[in-house]
Order: sequence, then C-alpha cells, then structure tokens
Amino acid sequence: MIEFRLASMFCPRPATVFTFDCTYERLVRLLHMVSEPASASEMSELVSVAGSIADLESTRATDDLLTGEHGLNEEGGTGDGSELDERDKELTGVGMELFSSKRLKTEAPLSRTEKAWKHWRSLGEPKCIVAPMVDQSELPFRMLCRKYGANGAYTPMLHSRLFAENAKYRSSEFTTCPEDRPLFVQFCANNADTLLTAARIVEQHCDYIDINLGCPQRIAKRGNYGAFLMDNLPLVQSLVQKLASNLTIPVSCKIRIFPNLDDTINYAHMLEKAGCSLLAVHGRTRDQKDSKSVRADWSAIKAVKAAVNIPVLANGNIQSMDDVHDCLRETGADGVLSAESLLENPALFAGYSTCDVELQAHFSKGLLKQSCEATFGHLDQPMLLLEYLDLCEKFPVPWRMVRAHVHRMLGNCFRIHTDLREKLNRESKLSVEFLKGLICSLVDRNTRMPVPQHYSECLPLSTLVGSSGLHETAACSSETLE
Repeated sequence: MIEFRLASMFCPRPATVFTFDCTYERLVRLLHMVSEPASASEMSELVSVAGSIADLESTRATDDLLTGEHGLNEEGGTGDGSELDERDKELTGVGMELFSSKRLKTEAPLSRTEKAWKHWRSLGEPKCIVAPMVDQSELPFRMLCRKYGANGAYTPMLHSRLFAENAKYRSSEFTTCPEDRPLFVQFCANNADTLLTAARIVEQHCDYIDINLGCPQRIAKRGNYGAFLMDNLPLVQSLVQKLASNLTIPVSCKIRIFPNLDDTINYAHMLEKAGCSLLAVHGRTRDQKDSKSVRADWSAIKAVKAAVNIPVLANGNIQSMDDVHDCLRETGADGVLSAESLLENPALFAGYSTCDVELQAHFSKGLLKQSCEATFGHLDQPMLLLEYLDLCEKFPVPWRMVRAHVHRMLGNCFRIHTDLREKLNRESKLSVEFLKGLICSLVDRNTRMPVPQHYSECLPLSTLVGSSGLHETAACSSETLE
C-alpha cells in the first residue's frame, strides 16, 4: 500500500491523501510520464489506473524496491536500465491521456461565493418569493401562493429552542411536502448550539436555513432575537458561522437596515464573511414597523446588492407585479419578497391586484354590468379563500392560522357585511364547513371582491362607472390562468 499526499508534490492546497494498491516504483513510473501537475480530481481518476498496475506487481517482492533491483534512476527509468514492458506502457499511456486530453479539466475547489451562486442557480433563481410571516406563511398558504406564481417561500419564523426541544411544537408548526420547494426554513435564535440542533432536524427538507435578524416586534425584544440582535453583532456572527460550518445546505439571513447606510453595508459584509450565502434585505429600520406609512428604502437595498458578492433579495413595497419589476430594476436584487400584500391577495405573483375600495364597493352592490366579468375574470378573494380551505384539508394546520387568513382575505367583505365578521368572531371552534358556509352567505348576497389581472392596464374607475353606476366597460388585456 502506498499513501500519497497530493499537496506535498503538486499544489499548495491542503493535502489530499490517496491510497494506492501498488508499489512505489510503478506509481512513480506513471507519474513521471505525466506532463502536467495533477489535481485532486485527476488523482482520483488515477486510482483505478494504479490499481491495474498493481496486477504487474503480484510476482515481485516489495523489498525488491528497497534493494534497488527495480529502483528508479534520476531520469525516471529503472535501475537495471530495462524498458517498461508492453503492459506498463499501455497503462502509462492511459495516465498520459488522462492529463493531456481536454476531456478532463483541472478544477480548483469552489469558493464560498461560487458555491452560493451555484446553489441559487440550481434552484432556478426564483424571483417571486413568499416572505416569512409569523403564523401565516404555513404550508397551505405557501402552496396557494405557489399555484399563483410564487416560485419560492419561507416558513413562518420558528423558535429554535422550542423546535429543538418540543416534538409537539415541531409537528404543528412545521409541515412541508415535495412540491414545497424551493423552501427557506426560518429560525429565530440567540444561541448558536441550540440553533444548530434545530437546523439539523430540517436541513434535509429545505433549501436554506434562514436566520431571522429582522423581526422588530416587542416579543422579539423580550426574547432577544430578530432585529434586536443588531445590538450584538458578535453574537450574530457566531450564529452564522456555527451553521455555515456544520450544515450541508446554505445559510441565509433576513435583515433590516440601520439608519446609517455605512452601518448597513458593514453589517452585510460581516454576514457574508461569516458564511451567509444569501441575504434578504428589508428596506426599513427596526423602528419603522408600519409598512403602510413608511416606504421601504430601495436605495439602501441597491447599495447592499452592490457591496456583497452573494445573492440578495429585496423586501418592501411589493404590492403588485409592477412593483416586482420596478424593484428588480431599481435595486438590481436577485428576487423579491412580499408579505402583507400576499395575505390579502395570494394571486399577486400571477399578475392579479386587489381593487381599490371604491371599485370593491361597486362590485359588492352589483352596480357594475356583466361585462366587468369579462374585463376582470372570475377570480376574487372569497374564491381564493375556498382554494385555501381545500389545501387546509389536505395539509392540516392550527386553526389560529386559518382564522387569521380568513380575516385577511375577507377583510374587504367584512367592512361591508359586518354581521358576518361578528359571526366569525363568535365561533370559538372553527371548521371547514362553517367557513365555507360563511363564503356561501357572501355569494348569496351577490358579494364579490375581485382581484383583476393586470389591473394597472385597465381603464380608470371613472371610465368603468358612470354617475348611475351602469357605464359600459371596454375590454382590457387579461391572461387566463390554467
């Protein structure tokens, strides 16, 4: 047996050890015929060649080499001046072809950045991604969004300690299926060992382990996680390093920006250096909690994208596909996340938009003519809720999650039919039958809350509805979903 340390002879990389079942003489003979330095991948190819050469050694004693009977001279020939026999030449020719041909290329190990991009591309470089939402980006909702254009999704934020320690918590809070990919599983944490334990449980069921560094809520402050770890960057660094060094899949981070742009850039650099393979940037600070009153700063996201060498996702101000295109163009980001807008309209990424309040009221009161059906199609929020409930029957989740989605998807209906909202609130124990009955009540009242496709291309409200509310409509461009 010959132990051969590749790095010691051919390259400065850490030594790669190969064990050959042949004598040193035959191995060196072969290597002397090689005209180019061998890489690790090429040496692994040589293992089979060297193994074949070992057949020639079966009749030779190992100590022959020690006595010099078959030793090599300085020119690489044999000590007694004999030439290589025909089989030696044949096998050595294989070795020469291995290195001299263009069929095999010498490749250095991929850098961390190259691995990050290779993984991202292997997922299809998803552009439209469901953001993590506590109790609301669960499996049925993710699958509904995927049906309507989302090509990536995050789980709700999972508490790493509870996930690691409590089997009941795991089974109720995390569910997935083969079609639920690409998938980011997000954890909040402030202890690296606990986070790693939780991450290892799910790493075979997702594409990224994501660290929540952006939650600005009071519960995150009390628990010392999320955006409040921005006050303890060494701890953040240790969390990323722990996962990056021990998991088989990449680590991603979702962050908020600092008030000072330089601090944000330094933060992003630190995360990248620690081992983060993808960065999702919410363009608001920790104190900017109200997404309706404070617009996300896309210029800060653009600056982060320019500063790092890993994929960057943009989060904030995504309410329609027009916003998706604008954000990608203005920030240079590799994809976008949407959260609040998807809760009202899970078909956002398919090009559907929620109507403004005035148009919704006209639909609810039946003031628009049937031609509006052709204009806007047949998709509306109650119908989306029915699809969601069907998915809940297939993929059961806690009822608190279902109730929250009902309020969000029927919120506009409930503003008009307050009695139905009160009926929902009085029902302490929900069922799919009860909720479908609620939707039937809306249908009986001729209530529709449409989500028109490419609404921005449609005629303005003044064109659709005259003073009597019965104005004819012109057709607008609309694609039909299969």
